[in-house]
Amino acid sequence: MRLRLRFDSLRETTPMEYARHFAAGGLVTVAASLIAHRYGPIIGGMFLAFPGIFPPSISLVAKHKREREAAQGFVGVQSAQAEASVEAAGASAGAAGLGAFGLVLWKCLPGHTLLPVLLLAVAVWALVAYSMWWLREKM
Repeated sequence: MRLRLRFDSLRETTPMEYARHFAAGGLVTVAASLIAHRYGPIIGGMFLAFPGIFPPSISLVAKHKREREAAQGFVGVQSAQAEASVEAAGASAGAAGLGAFGLVLWKCLPGHTLLPVLLLAVAVWALVAYSMWWLREKM
């Protein structure tokens, strides 16, 4: 599947679905803050990296695909699962890039200034995320 942006899918999501996404992300952030308060910022930061909106997002992708298929007279369960799996692969690639981003900041910030390290971290994030996506496409 080719990587592409679909802005028309934004209209498929209702305000209540957006509210659930924000609530899920907020709950993960609150939980990470409580963990950081109890166990320290390093442990709390690992929990903050948890993709709080991933579970509701992936279920929405599948739901909207099933609805589009149903509107055309198809059942669409397998195609909805396939579309959700592509979204999950993209999230995994992004998460790997985020890990690389954090690693660059962690290792480079103590001895260097913020702007060059931040630019390097963003470049590494993009390179790792794209590489993960490319590898998935080649498999």
